[in-house]
Amino acid sequence: MNLAIVGATGLVGKTFLDVLEERNIEIDNLFLFASEKSKGKIIKFKEKDYTVLELTEDSFKMNQIDYALFSAGGEISKKFAPIAAENGCIVIDNSSSWRMDEKVPLVVPEVNPEDVKWNNGIIANPNCSTIQAVVALAPLHREYKIKRIVYSTYQAVSGAGIEGIKDLERGMKGEKNEKFPHQIYNNCIPHIDSFLDNGYTKEEMKMVNETRKMLHDQTMKITSTTVRVPVTNCHSESINIEFYNQFEIEKVKQLLRDSEGIIVVDDIQNNMYPLATGAEGKNEVYVGRIRRDESLENGLNLWVVADNIRKGAATNAVQILELMLKG
Repeated sequence: MNLAIVGATGLVGKTFLDVLEERNIEIDNLFLFASEKSKGKIIKFKEKDYTVLELTEDSFKMNQIDYALFSAGGEISKKFAPIAAENGCIVIDNSSSWRMDEKVPLVVPEVNPEDVKWNNGIIANPNCSTIQAVVALAPLHREYKIKRIVYSTYQAVSGAGIEGIKDLERGMKGEKNEKFPHQIYNNCIPHIDSFLDNGYTKEEMKMVNETRKMLHDQTMKITSTTVRVPVTNCHSESINIEFYNQFEIEKVKQLLRDSEGIIVVDDIQNNMYPLATGAEGKNEVYVGRIRRDESLENGLNLWVVADNIRKGAATNAVQILELMLKG
């Protein structure tokens, strides 16, 4: 299998390589692509040094590449993913460019693995905050059918890339913010991505639309508020759910415990619940504070935490690759 990483020098690109090595995926030839300014850098993978190549329109024409993991931004994906696909490569793209395209599957392997089958050369990796949410929601939706979701997210600065992390560090030093519209240190900013005409941000509408697409239910009522918080890594989410059908709390907990990719941490007597510090560096989605919403019939509250660079990006993409390799 010949594999390319596009955006190999970025946060997610480097994590692609970590996850590929951890999962011991066999690669015959590895190609690392990035921008012109990163050309010539050396990256070590499985004790071997690889030279970063500049991504050009000939990159996929001159090399026989079977799969490519993209995490280099939307404009790069719009331009180069079709070129790769035209040359027989299957692209797993981490940007938002293809997620809502009707001809492109949007996939979380624990949720809708069957959707990879109808790809036309491009498979979209969902938004980081949506990925961890639907991992927790999918088994519940299958069992009780979700009527409405209220998302409130608390998203780490690493979700904005290296510059997001630097902005937190700048704030800690008393320096001016450069990435975010306000100082993030000692602050919470209810603004991720740009605002739309309906008053929501793009990030909020990504969660709404991507959830509906992956859970295969366009009638689901969803609202979302996404907040940037002064945490380096791992997104946390409060998810309020209304079901059509009745449920028992203990059965909900057991259903989540038995579901792939989920670790339940829910021992409030001992102050045990999911935390960013506990999820960092892990590939699973952590779920806790599981309790009935007593303000409405068939309501449930969850607290969901995951590493946004791993499960929210790199690990999910590599899991999609593994699905494809299994056939």
